Amino acid sequence: MTETLLYEKTSEGLAWITLNRPDVLNAINMQMRDELWDLMHAVRDDPDVRVVIFKGVGNRAFSAGADISEFGTAPSYVEARGARRDRDLWGFMLSLDKVLLAAIHGFALGAGIELPMCCDFRIASEDVRLGLPEVGLGYIPSAGGTQTLPRHVPPGIAMTMILTGDPIDAETAYRYGLVQRVVPRDRLYSEAEALARKVLAQPAQAVRLAKRAVVEGIELPLAQGLALESRLATQAAMR
Repeated sequence: MTETLLYEKTSEGLAWITLNRPDVLNAINMQMRDELWDLMHAVRDDPDVRVVIFKGVGNRAFSAGADISEFGTAPSYVEARGARRDRDLWGFMLSLDKVLLAAIHGFALGAGIELPMCCDFRIASEDVRLGLPEVGLGYIPSAGGTQTLPRHVPPGIAMTMILTGDPIDAETAYRYGLVQRVVPRDRLYSEAEALARKVLAQPAQAVRLAKRAVVEGIELPLAQGLALESRLATQAAMR
């Protein structure tokens, strides 16, 4: 447990990370970002953790995005850009061989949806509102949103969301492929855990290598992707 995060490691390889700033709708400030950086490294190095579920405390939001109280001052802006360069949290999350799942409710805006887009699965409750409002504030998405969103939804949809800032609801997000399931609010965490346990029931090495094949292969030409798959399949067979 940190000041801005709750961490719970349960049995059978499952861990929960809870964004814990309810007074500001779990807005992600520099402190939370730094604590996530440290915690994700601990998760990487913990052989007992295979799947991580992210959630947000409170009823109104998974996360309202970056903490705007830190905007507009030179020191915080410089620090934020330096942290993004020196401690690339989002890139680090994308590189992990652990399976990451986001259980999203209420508002998930800006960094509050960019964090889930660094996960492998996204489950949404029926009340979600997902969006990237940064352009309206005079910024652009800077936690990977301009790059990850077009990889999850059609490019034209991504461009519309980014340039207008208009949020979308759960059913629209499901239709676009941004979330994989939509469930009633009271079933969100049980459904997330059920999906996590399906993954945990599979052989650990096969899951790790299959995820690597997808994540690395998606950026490769097909022939190179097939070669990568062949090499990883050989590793899987040598267990």
